[in-house]
Amino acid sequence: MAQVPEDIGCKNEKCIAKDECKRQVIAKNGTAREIKEFSGTEVKKCGKFIQK
Repeated sequence: MAQVPEDIGCKNEKCIAKDECKRQVIAKNGTAREIKEFSGTEVKKCGKFIQK
């Protein structure tokens, strides 16, 4: 699987790790070049998680 660049933000509000993920931060602070919604759920992180 291809790696996702670190400047791709995420706006997945239901993800269990949303408060720990750098992708949420860059989506909210405007530094993301693109914003997606990855596959995290209420019980698991997505495979694109970046720790803060």
